[in-house]
Order: sequence, then structure tokens, then C-alpha cells
Amino acid sequence: MTLQDELKKVKSGFKKNSDSEAQEVMGRATEDLRNSGILDRVLKTGDPIPDFVLETPEGEKISSSKLLSRGPLVIHFFRGGW
Repeated sequence: MTLQDELKKVKSGFKKNSDSEAQEVMGRATEDLRNSGILDRVLKTGDPIPDFVLETPEGEKISSSKLLSRGPLVIHFFRGGW
């Protein structure tokens, strides 16, 4: 299943399982984001990622460029459980 297919499935599930007020709030928030111009500033497929530094669980700071020097880098964003 492609990411696009998975996103369509999530959207369909949200519409099926949420009330109209939640759908209206989500629709307004989505439209606000579109109108903010954020889509003009996001990375697109094939864009190089800017260098960044994160802290490991042990407290060590490590840069993406250091990790990339070891080979390909996979980044996973976890939004938490809200």
C-alpha cells in the first residue's frame, strides 16, 4: 500500500468515525494551514534535508551530517498519542 493510499484510508476512517463538529474543526485547521503559505516552505520529494542536531537518549548530541557520513539515513517522525 502506498503512503497516498494509507492517507486516504485514514481520512476516510476519520470522516466515518468522527462527529460533524470534529470534522469542521479539522477542516478549518487544514484550510488555515493551506492559507498560511506553509506548503510553499515544506521540503518536497528529492529536496536535500537541512543539517540538524538531535540528542540521543544518553544525552549525546549527534548531527545528521555525521549520521549520513556512515551511510543512508532514515528519519521517523512520531507525533505522540494525542
